[in-house]
Amino acid sequence: MLKLPRTIRLDPSDDFVFERAAGPGEWAVSGAFVFGDCDDPTALGQKQRVALRSGFLGIESLGWSTLAVVTEATEAEMQDAVDRLATHLLVQFGAPDLSAALIAAEEEVAFAASLCDHSPQTLLAVQRSIENGELRERFRTLKPRQSAPGADRLHAYTRPFTFLEIEDEEVSADQVDLVGLMKTHRT
Repeated sequence: MLKLPRTIRLDPSDDFVFERAAGPGEWAVSGAFVFGDCDDPTALGQKQRVALRSGFLGIESLGWSTLAVVTEATEAEMQDAVDRLATHLLVQFGAPDLSAALIAAEEEVAFAASLCDHSPQTLLAVQRSIENGELRERFRTLKPRQSAPGADRLHAYTRPFTFLEIEDEEVSADQVDLVGLMKTHRT
């Protein structure tokens, strides 16, 4: 089965940090080509700099996402992603013709697929920088933890408290009257 990254939102922060946030569930590519001619990141606006540093490009909206998730895809979905990106490359990014746009889109989608050599539901993050005049990308993965056997979905991964039995230790004489604290008058 083929795999491609999709945009994902764990919270609404993408709406605030990017000029245009990608919708959740869009097929995604690295998006580095958007900054291919950027020699000086300080010349970009703040939200553009955030996209340069840490954004995946959503193919449908041309919006940005902080994270992408590895997702299984069909041949038809992959081809649709190529076609949509090629259209954007032709219309918004000035590709000379549809043939050149399709070649570039195929390369971008193939690169995005190469990032998905992980199990489905693995989160992807990107860190970009310009070093010595060259755009550098580093990718990280965050994999879901294994759930505890027999645990429900809410408590499957971690315990909020751990209780330890301590022997031969003096019991503290300090006591707190919680009910009494609740009854105090506030002014």
